[in-house]
Amino acid sequence: MQRSTWRCAVLADDTVQLGFCVVNGLRQEHAEELVRQRQDRQFDSLEDFKRRVPLSKEELRTLAELGALNCFADHRRAAMWEVEEVMHDDLLGSAGCQPAVCGNLPQTSSVRQAACAPQKKDSPLPHMTLPERVRADYETMNLTTGPHPMQLLREALPNVWRATDLAQARHGATVQIAGNVICRQRPGTAKGFVFISLEDETGVSNAIVDPNLFERFRLLITEEA
Repeated sequence: MQRSTWRCAVLADDTVQLGFCVVNGLRQEHAEELVRQRQDRQFDSLEDFKRRVPLSKEELRTLAELGALNCFADHRRAAMWEVEEVMHDDLLGSAGCQPAVCGNLPQTSSVRQAACAPQKKDSPLPHMTLPERVRADYETMNLTTGPHPMQLLREALPNVWRATDLAQARHGATVQIAGNVICRQRPGTAKGFVFISLEDETGVSNAIVDPNLFERFRLLITEEA
């Protein structure tokens, strides 16, 4: 939030700085306005950020979920809570907080403002666990800067081979593999065979699905894999 631009960039220490282009649903013109506003003056708070950058509700929620708003909160869920509070305050403000709504108050502006002013509350939500953060990353960016999901699941899958170990398997042996689907192909010249590439924390493994098996699990392979 404080350094990224629209495009990803390779920094001097050979690390990659993610750009706003990886954020699902974030419009380029909104991200570029964010950068312009930040160059003019750093954001003081979430309220200041929202006032100066014209983001939609869903864009704000997405940025909070992926951790981009942690500069305004202690953790992701606290940022998500604060985003909802800010939007709730905006809703009250757009409706107008009149004495009739707030109760029978003396016709003194300072009293009315004090009574109607939103009271900020600390987030009651716990920190996301590491698996929850990784899942949120994939839901909002389709990638993660944290550990690979298979690394988190490895202990629960003792019979699943790692991609890097497949070269040690005996020829003709039956093995189990798992990972994120990074490529799925069904060439017209392949007589119905499907080729799937799976990525785990060690590398990529490839599976060839014969036509009969593909027909049995078509929905799983094409929609859910």
